Amino acid sequence: MSNLKRTNSDDPDFINLVALLDKDLAIRDGDDHSFYNQFNKTDKIKHTIVYYENDVPVGCGAFREKESDKTEIKRMYVHPDYRKKGIASAILKELEIWAKEAGYTYTIWKPEKTSRKPSTYIKN
Repeated sequence: MSNLKRTNSDDPDFINLVALLDKDLAIRDGDDHSFYNQFNKTDKIKHTIVYYENDVPVGCGAFREKESDKTEIKRMYVHPDYRKKGIASAILKELEIWAKEAGYTYTIWKPEKTSRKPSTYIKN
């Protein structure tokens, strides 16, 4: 059974998943990791999601205010053993819903540099 939990950056499961994300990014970023890592602070994020599969935390994501009408998606991660199952899509969808409920009009998502995808703007 799967479920999503709305929480914040103080959540222990979110913190543990972000630690795994940071290890993964250190490998992907290589020598540039210290530069990119400065933008990945998680303290005081008010809106985070943790995805559970059979009560095991396997994915996370967050958003923070970018401008008064825009949020930015941050800290998207799914454990490698659970990828390709729609978990990231479910997390992103819930973040979009939550951002809309919070009064934001647009959500910005900038996937990591290795994906070579442009920024995505989503109208909530």
